[in-house]
Amino acid sequence: MSGQARSPVCALRSVGKQFGPVVACEGISIELFAGEAVALAGENGAGKSTTAKCLYGYYSPTAGHIEVDGQEATLRSPRDGEAAGIVVIPQELDLFPELSIVENMFMGQERPRTKIGTFDWGRMKKTAQDILARLGLRLDVSLPVKLLSAANCKLVEIARALNRNARVIIMDEPTAALTDREVRRLLSIVCDLKAQGVAVVYISHRLDEIFEVCDRIVVLRDGKTVGDKPTSEFTESSLVKMMVGRPLESLFTHSPHPTGAVALEVKSLTSSPSFRDVSFQLRRGEILGISGLIGAGRSELAHALFGLRPYSGQILVDGTETKVRSVSDAFANGIAYLPEERRSQGLILPFSIQENISLASLGRFTRFGLVSDKKESDFAHKAANDFTVVGAGIDAAVSVLSGGNQQKVLIAKTLARNPRIIILDEPTRGVDVGAKSEIYKIIDDLARQGCAVLLISSELNEVLAMSDRILVMREGVAVQTFERNEFSPEAIGAAAAGQKVVSDVA
Repeated sequence: MSGQARSPVCALRSVGKQFGPVVACEGISIELFAGEAVALAGENGAGKSTTAKCLYGYYSPTAGHIEVDGQEATLRSPRDGEAAGIVVIPQELDLFPELSIVENMFMGQERPRTKIGTFDWGRMKKTAQDILARLGLRLDVSLPVKLLSAANCKLVEIARALNRNARVIIMDEPTAALTDREVRRLLSIVCDLKAQGVAVVYISHRLDEIFEVCDRIVVLRDGKTVGDKPTSEFTESSLVKMMVGRPLESLFTHSPHPTGAVALEVKSLTSSPSFRDVSFQLRRGEILGISGLIGAGRSELAHALFGLRPYSGQILVDGTETKVRSVSDAFANGIAYLPEERRSQGLILPFSIQENISLASLGRFTRFGLVSDKKESDFAHKAANDFTVVGAGIDAAVSVLSGGNQQKVLIAKTLARNPRIIILDEPTRGVDVGAKSEIYKIIDDLARQGCAVLLISSELNEVLAMSDRILVMREGVAVQTFERNEFSPEAIGAAAAGQKVVSDVA
């Protein structure tokens, strides 16, 4: 009723969590209301994950308490959290791929039974279909999950949460592995969940998503709450400044540096059906941005240049035509590649930080077929320090690092061979704004040192800020090249979409 105070579904009251002498978060107070999406924003290490884990029972707070419906609740495990209606959807898929959709949706909870005591599969399938229909998804619930797309798997996880009568759903980087179209679909689902009275806690490094679906933003820094306001009272710049303590504009580093001779030239490069007849030049000391929509052929172009896919046409390195038919050919010609998916394509997660950094360059530490542990260790220590990899010693598994620090390990590994030509595919995907700023400085330093840098990114502001020139691809074709003095979001976006920019005429 109008004028009547709302009661939160659940709340954190001065919650703190300490691990030995380390304080992960302290004094966190957040109220969550039905039908509202609240963003938890902050850099890696700000305390977002710890706060969320206290909320759903993974951690027991060492200070403060959790309230559910105004009453103090003791949540000793995620099962207690689910019993209270608080469910988490983790960043990594938490489904059993060989089991069916319906089996996954009822996993870990009591299943309805027939009069003779067997599982009532008909009733379970009907329940699963009804919940998926609420999410706009019509599937045969007998299908194994392994046959679903990443986006549909994420929706099945949301459906599983709703099947547990979730009143609060915590989403941790829910769009990290999705395409742009799938992201749009998921964001519309978040809006639908709000309309159905579910409270959503949304954790994401993608600020545009936060501004689109969240009603309120809680900002954490160094384990403490530094802001809790309606989204309408933030701008992207003010949010970033509150998160990292400096304005958005200062995150990018692009210093003027002279360009040299042409390091890489591509003539009529084709790899059907992904791209065709692509031609460009890349000079030493230059950052050439590659922009375009999903499916434009940007990553496939990078794969061809690094010997990962067959091509026709010409690749010239330092003016000499070169056949790049394998990764070994690319390495021999001073070409390095940083892939867009660090966890599946770039790193071996159970391996140590040291092993990952040195993996592509073992030859420099080897004599008579044996690797010198000291040389490898000294190199890895220096690289970890140079790229400010923090959070663990170099003997720790790379899996324990934050996304930003994992990305810096991957960059250190990529640059360990001292390449002359560097292809960076989505170099800041899935990292917080602070880590992005450090990566931008690394990219700028590479160009300043005379490396030729090919920068592929879906973030338009990143391409605009960091590039000396921008090549726009659309449907596998290089459609237009822009000089820096010609840059504008409208022009780049229009070229990528195949539209013309119409100037306003007085």
